Amino acid sequence: MATLEIDCPVCGEVLELSAEDRAELQVGDVIVCDSCNAEMEVTRNGTEEDFELDLLGVLTTCPNCGEEFEVTEEMLDEAPVLESADGVTVSVVDCPHCRARIELEFEENPDN
Repeated sequence: MATLEIDCPVCGEVLELSAEDRAELQVGDVIVCDSCNAEMEVTRNGTEEDFELDLLGVLTTCPNCGEEFEVTEEMLDEAPVLESADGVTVSVVDCPHCRARIELEFEENPDN
Protein backbone atom coordinates (compact mmCIF):
# COMPACT_ATOMS: atom_id res chain seq x y z
CA MET A 1 0.00 0.00 0.00
CA ALA A 2 1.46 3.37 -1.01
CA THR A 3 1.47 6.56 1.00
CA LEU A 4 -1.98 8.15 1.17
CA GLU A 5 -2.13 11.94 0.87
CA ILE A 6 -5.04 13.78 2.51
CA ASP A 7 -5.67 17.53 2.38
CA CYS A 8 -6.46 19.11 5.75
CA PRO A 9 -10.00 20.56 5.45
CA VAL A 10 -8.97 23.66 7.43
CA CYS A 11 -5.58 24.78 6.10
CA GLY A 12 -5.10 22.61 3.01
CA GLU A 13 -1.82 21.12 4.30
CA VAL A 14 -1.13 17.68 2.84
CA LEU A 15 -1.13 14.94 5.48
CA GLU A 16 0.77 11.83 4.46
CA LEU A 17 -0.20 8.47 5.92
CA SER A 18 2.08 5.52 5.25
CA ALA A 19 0.83 1.93 5.14
CA GLU A 20 2.23 1.47 8.65
CA ASP A 21 0.40 4.57 9.90
CA ARG A 22 -2.89 3.35 8.44
CA ALA A 23 -2.42 -0.15 9.87
CA GLU A 24 -2.31 1.39 13.37
CA LEU A 25 -5.39 3.58 12.87
CA GLN A 26 -8.83 2.40 13.94
CA VAL A 27 -12.22 3.99 13.26
CA GLY A 28 -12.70 6.58 16.00
CA ASP A 29 -9.01 7.50 16.27
CA VAL A 30 -8.13 11.18 15.97
CA ILE A 31 -5.47 12.68 13.69
CA VAL A 32 -4.16 16.20 14.39
CA CYS A 33 -2.84 18.43 11.58
CA ASP A 34 0.72 19.58 12.36
CA SER A 35 0.13 22.95 10.68
CA CYS A 36 -3.16 24.20 12.15
CA ASN A 37 -3.95 21.69 14.93
CA ALA A 38 -7.26 20.71 13.36
CA GLU A 39 -8.56 17.45 14.81
CA MET A 40 -10.02 14.88 12.44
CA GLU A 41 -11.68 11.59 13.39
CA VAL A 42 -11.10 8.48 11.28
CA THR A 43 -14.54 7.38 10.06
CA ARG A 44 -13.42 4.75 7.55
CA ASN A 45 -10.13 2.89 7.09
CA GLY A 46 -10.51 0.34 4.32
CA THR A 47 -8.19 -0.69 1.53
CA GLU A 48 -6.25 1.63 -0.79
CA GLU A 49 -8.15 4.95 -1.17
CA ASP A 50 -11.06 3.82 1.04
CA PHE A 51 -10.27 6.20 3.90
CA GLU A 52 -12.33 9.05 5.37
CA LEU A 53 -11.91 11.68 8.07
CA ASP A 54 -14.45 14.02 9.70
CA LEU A 55 -13.36 17.38 11.08
CA LEU A 56 -13.85 17.56 14.86
CA GLY A 57 -12.39 20.95 15.69
CA VAL A 58 -9.37 23.21 15.64
CA LEU A 59 -7.12 23.77 18.65
CA THR A 60 -5.62 27.21 19.18
CA THR A 61 -3.76 28.99 21.96
CA CYS A 62 -5.03 32.29 23.30
CA PRO A 63 -2.36 34.99 22.84
CA ASN A 64 -3.71 36.78 25.92
CA CYS A 65 -3.77 34.05 28.61
CA GLY A 66 -1.79 31.27 26.89
CA GLU A 67 -4.52 28.65 27.42
CA GLU A 68 -5.32 26.21 24.63
CA PHE A 69 -8.93 25.76 23.54
CA GLU A 70 -10.94 24.14 20.78
CA VAL A 71 -12.54 26.30 18.11
CA THR A 72 -15.74 24.49 17.21
CA GLU A 73 -17.94 24.76 14.13
CA GLU A 74 -20.59 26.40 16.34
CA MET A 75 -18.12 29.06 17.51
CA LEU A 76 -17.18 29.83 13.91
CA ASP A 77 -20.83 29.93 12.80
CA GLU A 78 -21.59 32.52 15.51
CA ALA A 79 -18.35 34.51 15.09
CA PRO A 80 -18.42 37.83 13.26
CA VAL A 81 -16.30 37.83 10.11
CA LEU A 82 -14.23 40.92 9.38
CA GLU A 83 -12.28 41.91 6.28
CA SER A 84 -9.29 44.23 6.53
CA ALA A 85 -8.25 46.81 3.94
CA ASP A 86 -5.73 44.36 2.47
CA GLY A 87 -8.46 41.78 1.87
CA VAL A 88 -7.61 39.40 4.74
CA THR A 89 -10.75 37.82 6.22
CA VAL A 90 -10.76 36.85 9.90
CA SER A 91 -13.28 35.28 12.27
CA VAL A 92 -13.44 36.84 15.74
CA VAL A 93 -13.97 34.38 18.62
CA ASP A 94 -13.89 34.76 22.39
CA CYS A 95 -11.38 32.83 24.49
CA PRO A 96 -13.44 30.67 26.89
CA HIS A 97 -10.82 31.19 29.61
CA CYS A 98 -10.20 34.94 29.70
CA ARG A 99 -12.89 36.18 27.25
CA ALA A 100 -10.30 37.96 25.06
CA ARG A 101 -11.43 38.62 21.47
CA ILE A 102 -9.19 36.64 19.10
CA GLU A 103 -8.94 37.04 15.33
CA LEU A 104 -8.51 33.74 13.49
CA GLU A 105 -7.41 33.70 9.88
CA PHE A 106 -8.09 30.55 7.86
CA GLU A 107 -6.55 29.90 4.49
CA GLU A 108 -8.94 28.88 1.77
CA ASN A 109 -8.44 25.33 0.50
CA PRO A 110 -7.78 25.68 -3.27
CA ASP A 111 -9.69 22.44 -3.95
CA ASN A 112 -12.98 23.91 -2.68
